[in-house]
Order: sequence, then structure tokens, then C-alpha cells
Amino acid sequence: MTKLSVNINKIATLRNARGGNIPDVVQMAKDIETFGAEGITVHPRPDERHITYQDVLDLSPVLTTEFNIEGNPITKFVNLVLQVKPAQVTLVPDDEDAITSNAGWDTIRYRDFLKEVISGFKQNGIRSSIFVDPNPDMVKAAVETGTDRIELYTEAYAKAYANGDKNAVKAYAECAKIADDLGMKVNAGHDLSLDNIGYFKEQVPHLEEVSIGHALISEALYLGMEKTIGEYLKLLK
Repeated sequence: MTKLSVNINKIATLRNARGGNIPDVVQMAKDIETFGAEGITVHPRPDERHITYQDVLDLSPVLTTEFNIEGNPITKFVNLVLQVKPAQVTLVPDDEDAITSNAGWDTIRYRDFLKEVISGFKQNGIRSSIFVDPNPDMVKAAVETGTDRIELYTEAYAKAYANGDKNAVKAYAECAKIADDLGMKVNAGHDLSLDNIGYFKEQVPHLEEVSIGHALISEALYLGMEKTIGEYLKLLK
């Protein structure tokens, strides 16, 4: 079974657009858990344009499912993760001004850096995942960092699928098999939606968890949050 972790960044974006506390990010996270999601994901960026560092601190004591904190491991981010000690930290190599994540790690070039960062998380009992492109070489090198998991960056799959090309999923299936052979678990995320998640789940083995934010929150505007989460759970089980 593949777990669903809901990225709530877009809920914070809506709140921040007006100021105040509507919608209430913490309450929405609790509701999402009640509706069946098995995890909550946040991706605080240095400019705090959506999820703030204070949001992360507020969420930590009230969540009952797995808490996944994503981000580029700059010093401020690392310190936050070590303070909160979530179930999982996902390392993403995004620039400070990036609108959204747009590439995986070069795990060969940054092997030693990632190894050092992950070692610190492991010493604090925090599971680590590395955001990677569906490139066998990057997956093979990831294991040398000591990471527990990889998260496959699925934008290329989503774009190809939308254009009627289902063959793009083959690279993800290959990388998932390699990761499993090397003892790493497999997560996936970015541009996954109700339209494309079912086929991805069918074709990619060893899929432990998906993290979905923008599409899920957008679909919930039409279907409602509870129904949307229910539809994802059906496709993932």
C-alpha cells in the first residue's frame, strides 16, 4: 500500500494572500488527517512566502500522522528540522527564489555534503529522503549518502502523461527497482494528480509514499477536501 502525504503549502499561500489566519493551516492539517491522509508535508522556504517556520513549530505537536519537512538543507532549515524532529526530512536542491522545486540532486557531485547532513539527521532519529530525477546513476549514487529513501521527481512523467505518452513512466519503474535492490525505499512527488496517479501507482513498484500538494488542493476546490482525499486513497490502495 502506498501512503498519501498531503503538502499543505498552498493552504498557507491562500492565508498569506490576505493576512490573518483564514484558512487556519493547523486546523486544515488536522482535518486532512481526519479525512484519511497518512501524512502531512510542508516545504518552508527562506522567504516564508507560504509555510512559515512558525507554522512548522505549531504543527509539530498536534499532528498524529507522519510529519514530512521538505527543503534545501541550509543552516536555518537544518536547525528547524533538528528542533522539530519530524518523522521524515526530504532534501530538495531548490534555489531560494524558486517558485517550486524543479530538479533533483546531483547525488554524485553532492555526495559528501548530503552524507554529512543526513548523518546529523540520523543521529536524531529522523528518516531522510533525497529528491532525485529518474536517472539510474543518481539513484545508485544516492545510496552512498546514507539516505533511507529517495523521492522521485515526477514532473516529467506528469507532462508526458498529459500529452498521451505513457512510456515516460518506465524510467521511474526502473529507478524504483534499483532503489529497492540497494535497500532504499521509494517516495514520489510533483505534479501528481487524480488524473495520473492511478497509472503511476500501477506501473512503479515499491512505491512507499506520494507527496501531493498543488493538484490535490486545487481539486479540493471542486470536489471538497474529504472527497478528494478519499479518491486518492482509492487509487493508491
